[in-house]
Amino acid sequence: MWTKQTVSEAPDLSPAQGKGPAVAPSTSIATARPSTPTARNLACLGADLKIKGQITGGEDLQIDGHVDGPISLEGQRLTVGRTGRLNSEVTAREVIVYGTVTGNLLAQERVEIKKDASVIGDIKTARLSIEDGAHFKGHIEIERGKLPSVADAELVGAIAGEAN
Repeated sequence: MWTKQTVSEAPDLSPAQGKGPAVAPSTSIATARPSTPTARNLACLGADLKIKGQITGGEDLQIDGHVDGPISLEGQRLTVGRTGRLNSEVTAREVIVYGTVTGNLLAQERVEIKKDASVIGDIKTARLSIEDGAHFKGHIEIERGKLPSVADAELVGAIAGEAN
């Protein structure tokens, strides 16, 4: 099953080409996090799909099936679902793994390996999170020279304050 979804974090409040006014929901994620993007395209590969070959794209992708071949999603997020099985070299902005990946991961921003997930391969990224219960075998290279996040800047400031 191949589906393409649009994930809206902030609703479009303008009329949709003569179809009447849009209705605003009572709560909005965008008000809680104003710096988040308003909408992102998300493509999904279903659990019954098996793909051999190269995948490239310009939108976020969730894989719940089996993929054998390189995946390049420059500037996008790749999510490997619980039933996802990859035998791939992966390049993306973010990689979040709930399933199984065999191959190297290169993420410009971060890699997250969730509980019960498995990654066998080398990881090169700016930030890495491995939850308790996850399996990882490989080498890790944390890239320097990336701009620190606000949380990192606050932590450095707090440590500097303690040293004075």
